[in-house]
Amino acid sequence: MTTTLSPNTVLDALRPIIDPDFHKSIVELGFIKDLRIEGTKVAFSIELTTPACPIKAEFEREARERVVALPGVESVEVTMTANTRRAATAKGGDKEILPGVRNTIAVASGKGGVGKSTTAVNLALALANTGARVGILDADVYGPSLPILTGTSGRPRAEKNKIHPLERYGMKLMSMGYFIEDNAPVIWRGPMVHGLIRQFLTDVIWGELDYLVIDMPPGTGDAALTLTQQAPLSGAVIVTTSNDLSLVDARKGLAMFHKVKVPVLGVLENMSYFTPPDLPDRRYYLFGEGGGRRIAEELEVPFLGEVPIDTRIVEGGDRGEPILMIDADCEASRVFRELGGRVARELSIQAANNPPLADGNIEWVSS
Repeated sequence: MTTTLSPNTVLDALRPIIDPDFHKSIVELGFIKDLRIEGTKVAFSIELTTPACPIKAEFEREARERVVALPGVESVEVTMTANTRRAATAKGGDKEILPGVRNTIAVASGKGGVGKSTTAVNLALALANTGARVGILDADVYGPSLPILTGTSGRPRAEKNKIHPLERYGMKLMSMGYFIEDNAPVIWRGPMVHGLIRQFLTDVIWGELDYLVIDMPPGTGDAALTLTQQAPLSGAVIVTTSNDLSLVDARKGLAMFHKVKVPVLGVLENMSYFTPPDLPDRRYYLFGEGGGRRIAEELEVPFLGEVPIDTRIVEGGDRGEPILMIDADCEASRVFRELGGRVARELSIQAANNPPLADGNIEWVSS
């Protein structure tokens, strides 16, 4: 008996696949695109809301298994794609501010020395490694570290009053560090810092990006406030260590973002513990245990994980090689990959729940 395949038959087979974030079928969500049936061959795309979806391999596997099990199907071609959507932000007005950037992520800390910049670079790289278009803005004017952490140098090219960012590891990069001589201090007052940050947001040719990660200045001073007021921030990640002093300052950072109505995506605890190479089952909590988790629970925001102490993070940073490039399978890299996935998923949910408004109407940004 010959079985006639139809698009509805294929869609019905895919309907039981549920997206865990939206709690709806991928068919109902409109993820199935370009469905084609040629005899016994079926082909279609699954268009996710972010290329950093941590379960896209599971979607692909289950979709293939369900369709190939249909009578009359001999082969299935599944193409995984993504269309990163832009969510509404706390400030919605100035079209000059990052018009081609769909999501802007602030990586912040209440104080310096907790690994904020290292986190920003590895978060950006984790997103870029999924196929997302990513940029990093080093907004720490007084202590720029992006050139060292990425092994980049040289003055960015200027053209028609616009600045071309540098590129490394598939990401676009901009930092004050590219414009000053080695070891030269930046002695600027607030208005000059304000103007530079505005220029980085409006005059850099960022192009079309899925994610712009902003390495925020430490603390809650003029530069940090300027960014929260100027940049269309989609969300913020707070980096802390487990000791009490860092936690006190982390609370201040969280309060600042709440005040300007920027969603806090969660708290990441850095330098959480040390595991000696010869004692792989031991964990030594040098700065105290569980502080990041406690502050996340106290302030009712997600806890995003614990990054262990790994000497290769520091050594690689000094050489311009992020830990994700040195050892993609180590524990620190695993935490950073999970961080990228969780941040991307949360921004996708925000985009679905709070789409941007354009001329009074809801507007989905398409590729």
